[in-house]
Amino acid sequence: MTQKVQSTSTSRNLHAGAINSWSPTPFGLEGTTENGVFNLSVYGPKTVRVQVSRSDEFNPNPYSVVKAPVSEGFEVSDGGSFLLLQTDYINIEINKTPFAIIFKDQKGNIINQDDQAFSVSWLGTEVTNYKKLQENERFIGLGEKTGNLDRSGNAYTNWNTDYFAYGTDDDPLYMSIPFYVGIHDKGSYGIFFDNTHKTVFNFGASNNRFAYYSAEDGEMDYYFFHDAEVKGIISAYSDLTGRMQLPPKWALGYQQCRYSYYPDSEVLTLSQSFRDKKVPADVIYLDIHHMEKYKVFTFDGEKFPDPKAMIQTLKDRGFKVVVIMDPGIRTEEDYEPYVDGKEKDLFLKYPDDSIYEGQVWPGWCAFPDYTNPETRDWWAGKMKFYTEAGVDGFWTDMNEPATWGQCTPNLIDFDFEGQKVSHRKARNIYGMQMARSVKEGAEKISPDARPFVLTRAGFSGIQRYAAAWTGDNVASEDHMLAGVRLLNSMGISGIPFSGYDIGGFAGDAAPSLYARWMSIATFAPLFRAHSMINSNDAEPWAFGEEVEEISRNYIKLRYKLLPTIYSAFYSSTQTGLPLTESLAIQYSQDMNVFDSKYQDQYIFCDAFLVAPVKSTRDIAKVYLPKGDWYYFFNDQHHKGGNPVFVESPLNYLPVFVKGGSIIALQSETYHTGEDHDGVLNLHFYKGKGKSKYVHYEDDGISNGHKDGDFCKKTITLDSDSGSVTISSQEGAHPSTYNTYKLHFHGFNAKSIQIGDSESNLKKENLAFLEKLTEFDPLPEHLHPFHEVKNVFTFEIENTTDAVEIELH
Repeated sequence: MTQKVQSTSTSRNLHAGAINSWSPTPFGLEGTTENGVFNLSVYGPKTVRVQVSRSDEFNPNPYSVVKAPVSEGFEVSDGGSFLLLQTDYINIEINKTPFAIIFKDQKGNIINQDDQAFSVSWLGTEVTNYKKLQENERFIGLGEKTGNLDRSGNAYTNWNTDYFAYGTDDDPLYMSIPFYVGIHDKGSYGIFFDNTHKTVFNFGASNNRFAYYSAEDGEMDYYFFHDAEVKGIISAYSDLTGRMQLPPKWALGYQQCRYSYYPDSEVLTLSQSFRDKKVPADVIYLDIHHMEKYKVFTFDGEKFPDPKAMIQTLKDRGFKVVVIMDPGIRTEEDYEPYVDGKEKDLFLKYPDDSIYEGQVWPGWCAFPDYTNPETRDWWAGKMKFYTEAGVDGFWTDMNEPATWGQCTPNLIDFDFEGQKVSHRKARNIYGMQMARSVKEGAEKISPDARPFVLTRAGFSGIQRYAAAWTGDNVASEDHMLAGVRLLNSMGISGIPFSGYDIGGFAGDAAPSLYARWMSIATFAPLFRAHSMINSNDAEPWAFGEEVEEISRNYIKLRYKLLPTIYSAFYSSTQTGLPLTESLAIQYSQDMNVFDSKYQDQYIFCDAFLVAPVKSTRDIAKVYLPKGDWYYFFNDQHHKGGNPVFVESPLNYLPVFVKGGSIIALQSETYHTGEDHDGVLNLHFYKGKGKSKYVHYEDDGISNGHKDGDFCKKTITLDSDSGSVTISSQEGAHPSTYNTYKLHFHGFNAKSIQIGDSESNLKKENLAFLEKLTEFDPLPEHLHPFHEVKNVFTFEIENTTDAVEIELH
């Protein structure tokens, strides 16, 4: 399909124009318009791609999408004034004069539609798709974006930016995820604009006619998703862009970082303090001061004279070590990575073929071109320096890329898989490709071990390579809550493994702020504290005895919850759904969840409703959606659909359990490599109908689970009949739990039947508050709540066979 595109003035809007010709293709349909070419491709019943270009050929982003279009499951027809493309979920009408698209559901409801007067248009090189605003339409997602949950009435820019101590409404930040979900009275949809140039998303800012997304150059290339539930839209997006791989279990434990811990004696003292103070922890980070003059692939010989011995001591104490890796390579003629990279022609260059240099921590630096496959392989080989020293994980920072002055020249050349493009097209993808280089390097060096990579910058698809954190935040109450919204938004946008710097990176946290932040972060995927140079100490014991006690008990709670959290991570690898789930996902038609008073609330591991609240608040107003809810710390039952007021002293974060939930807990451990007591505590909360929990185990470190070395059981609760079914085991890995201890919350029962055996419930089987101290963030004698009644517990032997339990 070829067409000559007429020249036009760049000062006025140019519409794609009327359709001149069209034809079906194996994957959908294609055609020409007065001013361009178009192509629609089906990627599944819920996903359709739309491409419009003024060039003869399309030039797509090679990095984000991992799925191919399909050649069946759809129909194409000519409706006279429009073309029709139908799947099992979406009916797409392409108006012929002028070119404009309407997306409908199977009932004929309009889910999304172009503004027909503008549709796909160009202003010079800028390409834009204008969408008519639907009645009561709200917008969520876009990844790492500050501000309110509902994006309506605002505009956002995608341009990866190093932004120290950013404000809680500032934009853009470090990461660009051009995917959002639109929600209105007729349904929901998702749009992923797959263009790596600087893009703008306007959700009705400064106008009441349309929403739009635009790129400063390139093509209109977007994917449209529709499902009856927002969950289905997110799952379809993550199916398209790839899903997180199962991380090592130690990456789910508590992680301690500082800019920086040095020399080695301070690192060793830190590790011993965790063990002496009985504060669980798994990871210690080495920031830039571990290096010689901040040069990557070095250790400072004075501060760390024997890094291998130091790391081995940390391992003996149950710690993993994560090191920072910045992309800047100091331009020093006796520095081997620079000399080698220069000889192999692997650095970013100006168009005159000279190496681009920018200033960062080491001074003037060259920058590896990670969009070149040869560079990625080269970087992977260099990583042996760290792995041979015993390093377990990698933290990619400054990879926007960041340079002093914050204005990288746009004319710099990038390889871009052989396309040879400028900084304008490649910047947003750079951090993702660095993270890819690191992950692939770790896999090549240690193919049997799961890598852990943490990144600051990224683009759609980054979840395949790394966890993400929200960069250089600030020690303030508002930043604490902004961090929660950032994680919720990244979860909506296909990034399940994310976190923030507990306590704030910039500034000094007040003791109460640190304690509250620690309690909230207990219910976050990444559990890492971090603070900057020349700030006060920010370890759990650095804020006084009360904060130390609160922190210790919440961290202990995190480790008890690891069976639930690890199983949720496994589930996310299968579905792409987040662990921290904005209420807008499950309750998208409940307008209360968008209220600024409740927008920070989220569901964790599909069971806990977490209501973040400032440390200065002793009473919290919490909105509980429809259903049954139980206050986590004393089992008080609430009917949803209304707000409730709950006490929120510093030691008690408002947390509720959703009726129908099944939660798995284990005994205390001080790191993930330590053995628990062999008892899996399963807690069943009465709700309505059937619900299930998939319990998952493996060795936590290797890739053996890909070959069947795992243990998986599906546990089903029927709240209406009071019955529980534990399936037979899938997988060959032996469970680490020899006993199941079952706890029932909210049920009234006098007898229990396990298989064919029935017995009466005795008084000693009733669990009172002292038996629920596994939930308690303070020692029992400091607990402010009353006894918990009507909870009973009993034990059964774990078996690979199925088990049926009935309450009578």
